[in-house]
Amino acid sequence: MTMSADNTHGAKYIEPHSDSVNSRLNWLRAGVLGANDGIVSVAGLLMGVAATGADSHALLIAGVAAVASGAVSMALGEYVSVSAQRDTEQRLVAKERWELENFPEDEHLELVSILRSKGLSEAVAEQAVREMEQHDRLAAHLDLELGMAEDDYTNPWVAAGSSAVSFVVGAFIPLLVCMLVPDYMRVWATLIGTLIALGVTGGLSAVFSGGSRSRSVARLAVGGALALAVTYAIGWVFGVSVA
Repeated sequence: MTMSADNTHGAKYIEPHSDSVNSRLNWLRAGVLGANDGIVSVAGLLMGVAATGADSHALLIAGVAAVASGAVSMALGEYVSVSAQRDTEQRLVAKERWELENFPEDEHLELVSILRSKGLSEAVAEQAVREMEQHDRLAAHLDLELGMAEDDYTNPWVAAGSSAVSFVVGAFIPLLVCMLVPDYMRVWATLIGTLIALGVTGGLSAVFSGGSRSRSVARLAVGGALALAVTYAIGWVFGVSVA
């Protein structure tokens, strides 16, 4: 939020934002990020272990362990992060309710100032604010000031579940590729499968962010290839066969 006190009545102006829209897409973003992490982290681990000369059984054990621990870690991290966001949203609603009870005139002038900044005349803005406040005063202030609705909070359980499930889905792509192909094709097949999967998630990320699809895909592909190359090199240099 951006605050200023440049009006003669001393009312603050808070620039509205799109928290309510972001909260609706929160679980989708968590899902895409979870899938990316699952693909890269498990593929990287498999590449590093494969470079040691490990057999299919050792790779399967390492891959499944990585999937399980990664999913739990992603879910926990997402839950903690979104819970903190939810706590902030609840504090903002409580603060707005308190301000309406203790400084109703300042809050009224604040909404008038917001509407005037959008191009309405003072008379029209004044009339619009009065009508909105008669309908639901708190809802009007939350919408215009904070871009949110009362009780429209982000859900940490949904975000955690989405992140964990998508991590598992993403992680199983390189794991299945690594297990299904012959030993001599394992490294290259895992690399190619990982890059294809990252291309898909990169495209989805671009859809959600509104950015360039080619740029998003290129970033993930280059970063994923680099991560796999590093882990493979570490396994090749320092690894000892665990067969």
